[in-house]
Amino acid sequence: MNTLLESIVLIIPPSVFLLDERVFMSLGILKVAAVLEKCGHTVEVVDLSGVENYEEAITLHTATTQSHFFGLTATTPQLPAAFKIAKAIRSQNKNTKIILGGPHVTLVAAALKRERARAITNGRAHLAFESLKKQFDILVAGDGELAIHLALKKNAPSYIDADDPKTTLFLKNAALNEFPFPARHLVDVDSYKYTIDGIRALSLIAQLGCPYECGFCGGRYSPYLRRIRMRTSQNIIEEIRHMYRTYHIKGFMLYDDELNVNPKMVELMNGITELQKREHTEFRLRGFIKSQLFTDEQAKAMYEAGFRWILVGFESGSPLILRNINKRATREENTQCMEIAKRHGLKVKALMSFGHPGESPETIQQTLDWLLEVKPDDFDMTIITTYPGTPYYDDARLYNEQECVWVYEFKGDRLYSYEVDYMQTAKYYKGDPNGGYQSYVYTDALSPEELVRLRDLSEKTARKKLNIPYPSAAKSIRYEHSMGQFGNSLPPNILRRSSIENTSASTSSHEWYRTVP
Repeated sequence: MNTLLESIVLIIPPSVFLLDERVFMSLGILKVAAVLEKCGHTVEVVDLSGVENYEEAITLHTATTQSHFFGLTATTPQLPAAFKIAKAIRSQNKNTKIILGGPHVTLVAAALKRERARAITNGRAHLAFESLKKQFDILVAGDGELAIHLALKKNAPSYIDADDPKTTLFLKNAALNEFPFPARHLVDVDSYKYTIDGIRALSLIAQLGCPYECGFCGGRYSPYLRRIRMRTSQNIIEEIRHMYRTYHIKGFMLYDDELNVNPKMVELMNGITELQKREHTEFRLRGFIKSQLFTDEQAKAMYEAGFRWILVGFESGSPLILRNINKRATREENTQCMEIAKRHGLKVKALMSFGHPGESPETIQQTLDWLLEVKPDDFDMTIITTYPGTPYYDDARLYNEQECVWVYEFKGDRLYSYEVDYMQTAKYYKGDPNGGYQSYVYTDALSPEELVRLRDLSEKTARKKLNIPYPSAAKSIRYEHSMGQFGNSLPPNILRRSSIENTSASTSSHEWYRTVP
């Protein structure tokens, strides 16, 4: 390798669309940080989650750091903040190199590939990609752990495609087991407040990818997000043991797309159970499962491992909508999933969504009726957005050029969506349940305003009849970064640097590092 050891600032943008940003830390960028540390680079992590005046904070740090490399991660809703952060960095140092990776770049790049495959020129994915190139020096799509080394080279390309399985940058199962665990020590772990049944918890990612083809879901055309890549059960258990011993936590949120797409899921659960016996302790866990794959054997093993909650993307109670979104699960299978969970003492949070092709007052009523029938312990209702990288976005055609409306059609049922400037707005993402939703989609039967009204009414009705309170807005915390005094809530430590000990590792002792071109 001829990559010089560099100093790099990795930045976690705020998620101003969330009620509370200090819940789950951004593990993707912390995995990149861990790999950089292992290879001897000096790493600074600036965590702006929940920081009110984040532009001021990053401006101040840029003026004092010695690094000329800045790396950001961004989901689509984080993009407006990422854009402002890049602008603030350049206001202090025009000679910096700003790298953008994460889900949004990956989704846009996947949508662009699809346009090119269909000989579409100057499509909206092309325009979205070009707008990113204007704001950031280097774009990284897909896995960042190896691609970051290419980005730090003197003559790095402006676009690095690590979402291509044919390249050495695309991670295989073996690499996932050889990488160091996410560099959680580079963020203020104690400032993240998440509990499972009252027990403090942190998140981890046990596997990557979901093979299903739901029309609303991002990354259906991205190998990075579509292909399942597994860690061994022992490697996952070792990370849980590390987190328990290092941070003294007993709660673990497994933030995988669907835990039970792993054929060795029961083996993993049994291993977590055995770990607790060896450590003479008891854990509490939470995670997502796929309803039609759920079995009594899985449920039993999950409960014994410490699961008390599972989250399931049921999405709808309407057979028509389940067909139109290509969910691959029937209403009856979803009901059976609820019954299995209840038999084994597992609470269920039902994740529901409105605004799919063919959505109508009748389909929304069917969803409400199903919720009242199966009685989940909690639920979430959102209005979908057509993200880049979703079939709803990638396979849509221009319907009304004057109003910038696109249409996606499935078996005669249509979904209309307004063009969203993802560089400027994140208002489409969820919202405050007390009247904070805004819809950028509509159907032949429902206007955007009607979708919001029926969503609000459905949630109000379901919460009242199921006796499930709204999430407490009082838990929302926003911090101000300042050189002077703070308000009633002390802010988190937003900057952490890698220690001398962490930067002394050999750069030639890892096979996964040698594969970088």
